[in-house]
Amino acid sequence: MSAWNEHVSAALLGTRRRPVPPLDEAPAGPADPAARLLDQAALLTVRRRAGWRPVTAEPTAPAPAETAPVVSPAAADRLRRILSGEHTRVLAEWLEAAARSGRRVPPRLLPDLLHKGRADRALRPSIARAAGRRGVWLAMQNVDWAYLVVAAGGEEVEDPEVWETGTRAQRVAHLLRSRATDPAAARATLSSTWPREPASERARFLASFERGLSLADEAFLEAALDDRGLEVRRIAADLLARLPGSAYARRMTDRARACLRAEAGPPGDPERIVVAPPERHDEGMLRDGIPYHATERVGNRAGWLREILARTPLSTWTERFGLPPSRVAALPIVAPPMTAGARSAPDEHGRRDVHLGWARAAARQRDAAWARALLAGDVVLGDLPALAGLLDVLPHAEREDHAAAAARRIEGHADRLTVLERVPGPWTGPLADVMTTALGDALADPAAGRLPADLCRLAGERLAPATAPRIGELARRHPGHRPLSELADVLRFRHDMLEELR
Repeated sequence: MSAWNEHVSAALLGTRRRPVPPLDEAPAGPADPAARLLDQAALLTVRRRAGWRPVTAEPTAPAPAETAPVVSPAAADRLRRILSGEHTRVLAEWLEAAARSGRRVPPRLLPDLLHKGRADRALRPSIARAAGRRGVWLAMQNVDWAYLVVAAGGEEVEDPEVWETGTRAQRVAHLLRSRATDPAAARATLSSTWPREPASERARFLASFERGLSLADEAFLEAALDDRGLEVRRIAADLLARLPGSAYARRMTDRARACLRAEAGPPGDPERIVVAPPERHDEGMLRDGIPYHATERVGNRAGWLREILARTPLSTWTERFGLPPSRVAALPIVAPPMTAGARSAPDEHGRRDVHLGWARAAARQRDAAWARALLAGDVVLGDLPALAGLLDVLPHAEREDHAAAAARRIEGHADRLTVLERVPGPWTGPLADVMTTALGDALADPAAGRLPADLCRLAGERLAPATAPRIGELARRHPGHRPLSELADVLRFRHDMLEELR
């Protein structure tokens, strides 16, 4: 037994039961055995530590040489101010302008910038375009920044050895890049280690299947529906819902067809949709990602109906009715007759559930035709998340017009603000008109409270700096109004910012 183990045994058993082991190199210690044992243990500790050799590690590869120049000192200082909290919501615009000018972020500001991208997914594409090669290199050192490796190209993680030897960030980046170029190879790579991965990592890796998703992934995703990890099962179900030709889609279609059936209307009237939510929940529904308890303030049956429709291919309905989305969305929706021979009655609750289910399906399936059809109705105006999801599906050239039309129909400044926030700037057309009108209406409403400040904040972020004269005129009509003065300030800030990045 080594001297160290002998001392440990004496300490565990006590010096009354085991004498203090002798230690030749120890000086004469105290008479008390317990104190002498501790002194000798301290000496052994020093000796053990002094004999350790430092651990060697592979040095981190140096950052690659940059090809793009850094932004000007004035632009860099403005970015520092933005990252420090001054007009932070114009960060994406600064990054895009820097990328258009062919310049990159100064290295000293990269950590703060990458941290911003971790919290805000919408910033990531802009960060990738302006961070430079050093930004990608830095992102490889931290799993929370792995998004940048993928968004910027990720050539540094092409080597298959990365999957076995890389950091978590490098493995995620390797898989994401592989999914973009060879989804089958990425699937094989993940399959090779899938049983050994922790649940949190399985979920992170499975989310990469969003890239290059196809029916070739179906078997893997179906197996993942039985995974032990709740988040893994949720991701698998959401991905399968985006594959119209999958067995998952067929199961959802069968459920949806049982909930919605066609019925001939009175002579001269169009066909109608009779809606009957599911009567019960079963294990198959749970496996396919439909929770038993509704996640919204509706009954469970209504919640099940919305989930089923949200996961059913929208082509189910255009094929069933032989009509385009705009006509299907306009069909009357009625409840089943209460007694035999009775006429079906309009069902407003059912109509809301059906349209919201379709809206979520359109957002998930990125179907612009269905988005246009549902935006033309009135149901989604009462559900701001659904409305915002449909706006996100539309091509950029259409989004501003549809958002302006929706904003005009929405009552209440807060709800209107929620919609406008989903439309990127700069606004020069209909949304600029809506915003200016909204500001004027809010200023004229004494009950608006803090809302004018919120509207001014959004206007400062999204209005084109060229609209400053219109805002100046509004400010002149309301002298001393702080939110308007702050709006004018941020428009000047953005004007100067863009000038520095030309």
